[in-house]
Amino acid sequence: MTRYVALLGSINVGGNRLTMADLRWAFEREGLEGLETVIASGNLLFDYDDRPLEGLEDLFAHVMRDRFDIDSFVAVRDRAAIAEAVESNPFSGEGAGDRVHTMFLERQPDPAAFEKLAADHAGRGPETLAIGNRALYIDFVDGVAGSRLTSAFIERRLGCRGTARNVRSIARILAKMS
Repeated sequence: MTRYVALLGSINVGGNRLTMADLRWAFEREGLEGLETVIASGNLLFDYDDRPLEGLEDLFAHVMRDRFDIDSFVAVRDRAAIAEAVESNPFSGEGAGDRVHTMFLERQPDPAAFEKLAADHAGRGPETLAIGNRALYIDFVDGVAGSRLTSAFIERRLGCRGTARNVRSIARILAKMS
């Protein structure tokens, strides 16, 4: 069995309140094993055998809609991908741990789409951006709350969905996956 994390977007933000016990219960009913939540924001660790992962993100999203009426983007990553998100983030160690984020994307965006995002954001705020492997790295210099660099703004320009976690949360997830 391999250890994975499902990073569920839109959990415990914007009115989509959900207990982590209810989240675990819903996925236990789907037959997933070794379920454990990390931080109360939709990070679900689980064990999964070596079957193909294709469709697993869609299954998670379906369960969220069906059981909780929450439309959620879900990114499933293994330990190596989470470690890469930590190691490859060029802003880690530079900015505050709650302001430096990795947005896990559904697919690798086209380089031209990233250039459009960077160009359209220029002058809108102090945030800095870098592209990674199915990831967008962001330093929200002045914090996320007042930023004009929103998920919707990013997703429209990249042409793909994502869910973000700050580097502190990612480090906690990685530690639990070890």
